[in-house]
Amino acid sequence: MPDIGEKAPNFTLPQDGGDPVSLSDLAGAPVVLFFYPRDNTPGCTNEAIAFTGLLPEFEKAGAKVFGISKDSIKKHENFRAKHGLEVALLSDADSTMCEDYGVWVEKSMYGKTHLGIERSTFLVAADGTIAKVWRKVKVPGHAEEVLEAVQSL
Repeated sequence: MPDIGEKAPNFTLPQDGGDPVSLSDLAGAPVVLFFYPRDNTPGCTNEAIAFTGLLPEFEKAGAKVFGISKDSIKKHENFRAKHGLEVALLSDADSTMCEDYGVWVEKSMYGKTHLGIERSTFLVAADGTIAKVWRKVKVPGHAEEVLEAVQSL
């Protein structure tokens, strides 16, 4: 998992409704990467809605915001349409980016273990280094906290 001050791992992932996104193409602007387990689940929906609601403020601060899960582009497009989401969603179907960022972890639910995405957010500074990391994110108030961090860069 990359740590604060380290170079953020580069990636190129497909984006819902658009061209693939590469971190290297976003150099010069802060980038928010929020990893979430699955489209259309309560916590993930609330998180994506919160980031969408604050998207104009992120843009005013010069930041790009992306949600990442293993869901397909088609699922992302349906998720966006169903909830009126404006934040861009990236598909990491093969878990490469999730593994590079250390969010593909063993989880436990109802006594059974499985691999899944740990809800986490990374703020990448304009120079491509990790400026802040949030692990095991609790959704309420999180998007606001990330916005404050972006505004303080």
